[in-house]
Amino acid sequence: GSISSAYTTLGSPFAHPMRMVKVVNNTNADLTISFDGIIDNDFVPSAGFFLYDGTTNKNTTDQTFCFQTATQIYVKGTPSTGAVYLVAIFGRGQ
Repeated sequence: GSISSAYTTLGSPFAHPMRMVKVVNNTNADLTISFDGIIDNDFVPSAGFFLYDGTTNKNTTDQTFCFQTATQIYVKGTPSTGAVYLVAIFGRGQ
Protein backbone atom coordinates (compact mmCIF):
# COMPACT_ATOMS: atom_id res chain seq x y z
CA GLY A 1 0.00 0.00 0.00
CA SER A 2 0.86 3.64 -0.10
CA ILE A 3 2.64 5.43 2.72
CA SER A 4 0.92 8.60 3.93
CA SER A 5 0.72 10.84 6.97
CA ALA A 6 -1.54 8.23 8.66
CA TYR A 7 -0.22 4.86 9.80
CA THR A 8 -0.47 2.00 7.31
CA THR A 9 0.59 -1.61 7.77
CA LEU A 10 4.07 -2.71 6.73
CA GLY A 11 4.04 -6.38 5.81
CA SER A 12 1.86 -8.93 7.57
CA PRO A 13 1.48 -9.72 11.27
CA PHE A 14 4.33 -11.95 12.40
CA ALA A 15 3.54 -15.67 12.18
CA HIS A 16 6.36 -16.48 14.65
CA PRO A 17 8.17 -14.73 17.51
CA MET A 18 10.77 -12.60 15.70
CA ARG A 19 14.30 -12.43 17.09
CA MET A 20 15.56 -9.71 14.74
CA VAL A 21 13.60 -7.00 12.94
CA LYS A 22 15.05 -4.55 10.43
CA VAL A 23 13.25 -1.75 8.60
CA VAL A 24 15.03 -0.19 5.62
CA ASN A 25 13.82 3.23 4.46
CA ASN A 26 14.70 3.58 0.79
CA THR A 27 12.43 6.60 0.32
CA ASN A 28 13.11 10.31 0.03
CA ALA A 29 11.33 11.07 3.35
CA ASP A 30 11.85 10.45 7.05
CA LEU A 31 9.42 7.84 8.40
CA THR A 32 7.86 7.02 11.76
CA ILE A 33 7.34 3.43 12.91
CA SER A 34 4.69 2.12 15.31
CA PHE A 35 4.04 -1.29 16.86
CA ASP A 36 0.33 -0.60 17.45
CA GLY A 37 -0.61 1.96 14.77
CA ILE A 38 -1.12 4.68 17.38
CA ILE A 39 2.07 5.39 19.36
CA ASP A 40 5.17 6.68 17.55
CA ASN A 41 7.83 4.13 18.56
CA ASP A 42 10.78 4.80 16.27
CA PHE A 43 12.14 7.11 13.59
CA VAL A 44 13.85 6.02 10.36
CA PRO A 45 15.61 8.77 8.41
CA SER A 46 15.46 8.89 4.64
CA ALA A 47 17.92 6.36 3.16
CA GLY A 48 18.41 4.87 6.64
CA PHE A 49 17.39 1.82 8.64
CA PHE A 50 16.86 0.51 12.15
CA LEU A 51 17.72 -2.91 13.48
CA TYR A 52 16.35 -4.53 16.62
CA ASP A 53 18.43 -7.56 17.58
CA GLY A 54 17.09 -8.60 20.95
CA THR A 55 18.71 -12.00 21.02
CA THR A 56 22.35 -11.27 20.25
CA ASN A 57 24.64 -13.93 21.69
CA LYS A 58 21.76 -16.05 22.98
CA ASN A 59 21.86 -19.76 22.35
CA THR A 60 18.59 -20.70 23.99
CA THR A 61 14.94 -20.53 23.05
CA ASP A 62 14.45 -17.64 25.48
CA GLN A 63 11.80 -15.32 24.05
CA THR A 64 12.12 -12.62 26.69
CA PHE A 65 12.94 -9.95 24.16
CA CYS A 66 11.32 -11.06 20.91
CA PHE A 67 8.63 -9.42 18.86
CA GLN A 68 5.67 -11.62 19.70
CA THR A 69 3.60 -13.63 17.23
CA ALA A 70 0.88 -11.46 15.60
CA THR A 71 2.86 -8.21 16.06
CA GLN A 72 2.07 -5.80 13.23
CA ILE A 73 4.51 -3.07 12.15
CA TYR A 74 3.06 0.25 10.94
CA VAL A 75 4.69 3.12 9.05
CA LYS A 76 3.81 6.73 8.25
CA GLY A 77 5.47 9.59 6.39
CA THR A 78 5.16 11.55 3.15
CA PRO A 79 7.59 10.07 0.60
CA SER A 80 7.21 10.77 -3.10
CA THR A 81 9.66 8.10 -4.28
CA GLY A 82 11.18 4.86 -3.05
CA ALA A 83 10.11 1.91 -0.92
CA VAL A 84 10.28 0.59 2.64
CA TYR A 85 11.44 -2.94 3.42
CA LEU A 86 10.75 -5.11 6.47
CA VAL A 87 13.10 -7.97 7.33
CA ALA A 88 12.14 -10.28 10.21
CA ILE A 89 14.05 -13.36 11.41
CA PHE A 90 12.81 -16.08 13.73
CA GLY A 91 14.61 -19.01 15.35
CA ARG A 92 14.60 -22.61 14.27
CA GLY A 93 11.64 -24.50 15.68
CA GLN A 94 9.63 -21.38 16.47
